[in-house]
Amino acid sequence: MNKYLFFVSALLLFAACQQPPEPLPIIGERDIINGDTIYHTIPDFAFVNQDSQLVTNETFAGKAYVVDFFFTSCPTICPKTAKQMLRLYERYQDDDRVLLLAHTVDPVRDSVGTLRNYARNLGVESRKWHFVTGNRIELYQIAEDYFSIAKEDPTAPGGFDHSGRFILVDKNRYVRSFCDGTDPESVDQFMKDIDRLLAQEY
Repeated sequence: MNKYLFFVSALLLFAACQQPPEPLPIIGERDIINGDTIYHTIPDFAFVNQDSQLVTNETFAGKAYVVDFFFTSCPTICPKTAKQMLRLYERYQDDDRVLLLAHTVDPVRDSVGTLRNYARNLGVESRKWHFVTGNRIELYQIAEDYFSIAKEDPTAPGGFDHSGRFILVDKNRYVRSFCDGTDPESVDQFMKDIDRLLAQEY
């Protein structure tokens, strides 16, 4: 009997170890309408990238994408976040399921030409990593939808307050994960979240 119980316990333990990981949560507020759960989604947007191409939600249809906010003359965190975004770029460069989207918080100085030069200096392709500019108010408003920060601040280095956060968005426009883009260990965990999302939903 003891051997039987041991065998059953071992089987249950083995089965538990084989269970797939829990899905990534959907981040943000939610409402219950007529019994359905309505999650926070990224609204429609339209910006222009480093190739003067219009970038909208349709650009990311069926994809997962990683978002951040930066400006090319940033004297503080942007060099760190650019280094970590390059890690993501290199890891997923040949994976068509993943794209990168970087919004400038300084659209006055970060023209299309400036963004093009910035991307060239990083050695990245626009088909994978979009650097976008546009209307200042719209850029700052979309940051809130990504649970990030983007605003002018004369007291901040470079004149802008922005988050170093990376945000993972899925094909349904849901925010699924985020990390500190200045911290390599946080980005390591973030990449595991990306892989988990891809394995479960793509």
